[in-house]
Parts: sequence; C-alpha cells; structure tokens
Amino acid sequence: MNISQLETLLTISKTMSFRKAGELLNLTQPAVSAQIKSLEDEFKTVLIDRNQPVTLTDRGQVFLEHAERILAIVEELKQKLSDLNETPQGHIVLGTTSSFAIQILPRVLSYFQNLFPLIKTTIHSMPSSQVMASVENGSIDIGITYLSERNPNLLTSVLYYDTFELIVSPDHPLGGSKHTTVDKLKDIPFIMLSPDTLARRFVDQLFRKYGIEPNIVMELSSSEEVKRMVEINLGAAIVSKLSIAGELKRGSLRMIKVPELETTHPVGVIYKSGRYLNSAMQQFLSDLKGMPEHQFVSSE
Repeated sequence: MNISQLETLLTISKTMSFRKAGELLNLTQPAVSAQIKSLEDEFKTVLIDRNQPVTLTDRGQVFLEHAERILAIVEELKQKLSDLNETPQGHIVLGTTSSFAIQILPRVLSYFQNLFPLIKTTIHSMPSSQVMASVENGSIDIGITYLSERNPNLLTSVLYYDTFELIVSPDHPLGGSKHTTVDKLKDIPFIMLSPDTLARRFVDQLFRKYGIEPNIVMELSSSEEVKRMVEINLGAAIVSKLSIAGELKRGSLRMIKVPELETTHPVGVIYKSGRYLNSAMQQFLSDLKGMPEHQFVSSE
C-alpha cells in the first residue's frame, strides 16, 4: 500500500468513475485500475463495485474512512515540515570551552532565542582539544572553538580572531609594566591551563622555541579558574584576550604586551560534513556566521 493508491481510491469515491479519476490524477485508466487491483489483492477484499456508476463496496467504505485519516495525517506532516522552514524549531547541542561559554554564548543565545523561542539549546563545556572530536563522533551538534587543525570530516567557519595575552595582578612585580619580552618570563611563577587546551599548547611551543623552562606553580582546567588565581597574585598566566575584558575594565588584572605572543588564532564554528541539519541548526549556523566580529570581541 502506498499514498498514491489511497489518493486514487479517494478520487474514485468522489468521481464515481475510473476515467474521471485518471484525468484528475493525470493517470491512464489502466493505471488507475492497476492501483485499485493492487490494494484489493493486498487486503484480500473487493473495494469497488465496477458496475456503472462505480461505487464503493461496504468494505470499500470502511477502507475509505481509514484512508482519509491516513491522508489527513500525511497532509499534517507535510504542513509541519513546511512550517519548520518558516518557524525554525528543534534542539541544538553545543560544545565549547568554559571561557567561550561565558564570554560568547550569553550574547549570542539571548539574541537568538528572543527571535526563535521554539529552538532549545544544551551547552556542554569541554577542553578545546575535545570539541572537534565531539562534533565528529556526534555527541554534540555544533562546536565553537579555536580552529587549530583541519579535519576532512568537518566543516568550519571563522567567526573572529583571538590572541593570547600575559596577565598579572596589579600587585605583581610586572603590574606596573605595559610591555615585556618572552626571555624575561623564565623566572616568573606561572599558573597554566591544562595541557589539553590550545592556549597551553601554544605557550609550550613558544617557550620551547625560546629555550625557556617555565616555573609552573599551578595547572587549572579553565581560564576562569586561572584568572581567579592570578587576581590573588599567585602567579602570572597567558590566556585568551577575549576572556579578560571584564577584569581589565574592573582593574583586577593587568595585561602586559609580549611581542612574541602576537599571533592571531581563528575562533570558529564547527559542524559535521554531510550530516542532516535540522531547521534549528540551519538557523543557528546562518545567524552565527552572519554576526559581525565586534559582536564577539567587544567588551561587555
């Protein structure tokens, strides 16, 4: 049984003619007869009395009642699918670092959910190194992280460019400085992000390049934890510039320019190549990619 056969039966019941039903359905009369015969064979019953005028049998009438309900459900389904294009709805699972979740997503999601209240989001916080893998294995739908490597199974789009900066407490010996060089960092106690973060990998590579063995006094899993330790002057740190806008404004942290750190790092959105994108994901990606860079990097 298929939808076309049910539509043919319904049309015959209205026109009381195989020929007229065929004309309305753009089918030949033999094709109409074949569809009805196929239904009758499948259900082992006679649905139509073929004497003129054509009428439904008692069993045909019962069958028609169910056929009309099935066709109504199909029409409702078509309408709902069509509505998704007009009013996006659904569920999105986002994965990002705790820093991006705090600094970017509140602005993005407040704007997005005001416009599309039927779209729900779940946010998973994870190290930057896990975001790509989580998108690839399907545990999250969309990732926002540093685009540090290419993966043929993933599609990416750059949102803005970030830098990593040296931060200290105002009471730190460097607290009154505006500039320093990387060679002067070798004896400074450092609070580091964990080794599975992109910022830590970048810092490790930088120090190796200049032959520096950093004095690491503490390792923490997120920029937020690192900043709190730096604020109470337990050491210096190198973190995302975006993540320190609030602390710089309040004066609880000082940013010291280090020329060797001046490398830009693209931050972008990631999703799996070839996967089905529901209307919620399509709308979110469209809006996210369309946002100007200042929406992400401007201070609160």
